[in-house]
Amino acid sequence: MDKFISWMTDSFAPKINKIAKNPWIASIQSAIITAMPMVFIGSFATLLSIIGDFWERFPDLSMISTFSFGLFSLFLAYLIPEAVMNHKGHKDVSKASGLAGLAFFLMLVYPQILEGDQIQFDLNTLGAGGMIAALASGLFIGFIMNLFSKWKFIGEDSAIPDFVAVWFNTLIPIILILLIGWLFTFELDISLYGVVNSIFAPLIHLGNGFWGFVLISFIGYSFLYTFGISTWVIFPVQSAIALPAIAENQANFAAGNEVTNIFTAETIQLFIIGGGGGTLALCIMLAFMAKSKRLRMIGKASLVPSIFNINEPIIFGAPIAFNPILMIPMWIYGLVGPILTWIVMKVGLVPIPHEPFQLWYLPGPFMNWITTASIAGLIYFFVLFVVTWIIYYPFFKLYDKQAVEQDAELAEEGE
Repeated sequence: MDKFISWMTDSFAPKINKIAKNPWIASIQSAIITAMPMVFIGSFATLLSIIGDFWERFPDLSMISTFSFGLFSLFLAYLIPEAVMNHKGHKDVSKASGLAGLAFFLMLVYPQILEGDQIQFDLNTLGAGGMIAALASGLFIGFIMNLFSKWKFIGEDSAIPDFVAVWFNTLIPIILILLIGWLFTFELDISLYGVVNSIFAPLIHLGNGFWGFVLISFIGYSFLYTFGISTWVIFPVQSAIALPAIAENQANFAAGNEVTNIFTAETIQLFIIGGGGGTLALCIMLAFMAKSKRLRMIGKASLVPSIFNINEPIIFGAPIAFNPILMIPMWIYGLVGPILTWIVMKVGLVPIPHEPFQLWYLPGPFMNWITTASIAGLIYFFVLFVVTWIIYYPFFKLYDKQAVEQDAELAEEGE
């Protein structure tokens, strides 16, 4: 175990962090994070819509969700090229790249040109359903703009104002980008949106299945976390699967069809009790049952954040990270949580989420009730809490005993 932890610390973790800091990966990550407030707004609309279940005259706020979460891919089409240029050190053309990304993406989604100079878009392509196309398009724009940034018509030492220089230096790459979009969409009558989605469909299908759901949840929210690697590392991969899935669930539910996509962020939130790895039970044990004064203090300091699913204080304070005793139960629950969740949803004991709701810091019981819109989801929270308690308890007792001995040794050395 010591050799494994040493390898993870000295070799694996630095490599993962290096990948996460790659400008292309970091650009996707920062773009998604920048657009997340729009998802939160959609979640607030979902939360407020509960009032409509009890008060018929309450206004329909679904359009707020449509023009926030429902335009998520459109936001990414701008943000990804802009982020690429910023990470590549070409901040002067970042906004122009974002605008080119918007224009290309709107061609990419294959709009219909109607009589009377009217244009028609499928709203699903602008929302989370078009996320894969937005990612591919954004990276393509970033590649082209970064490539042409090496050759400038007007250099930095020119007397021409900077904003004018940017105009001329971006003319050729943006014209090239728009020509490609025009050629495929309006001349060759090829839907690049459909092509991109068909290419990535097998990967999305694999990720959306049982093993994809379990492994991605385990690796991101438990395994890597125990080595101090943030769950944000896998966020682009998770989002590419989860956001289109909840958008499809929402559309199917509205149409009266079966909701089938389990791998959504809303589902993951059901078993993240106290944060990644389901650490709320451990936090309560430390705060009120630990014999070690040090562990009791850490538990009490971490309790309020844990209630709101923020567990960095206990991950790095207890610590769980790089702690062979507490890492193991976090790994165990990292597998048990998603497996149980998949089973109860597959057999119909707990409804599959059908509305976007990513206020992940809402305490568990309320989160489960709102996300699943059912009492079954609420009951499932307490079932999972008991499961986490059973898993963590023997390891807590072992670690607490070890901490008491260490505290006694330190006290003796201080005398």
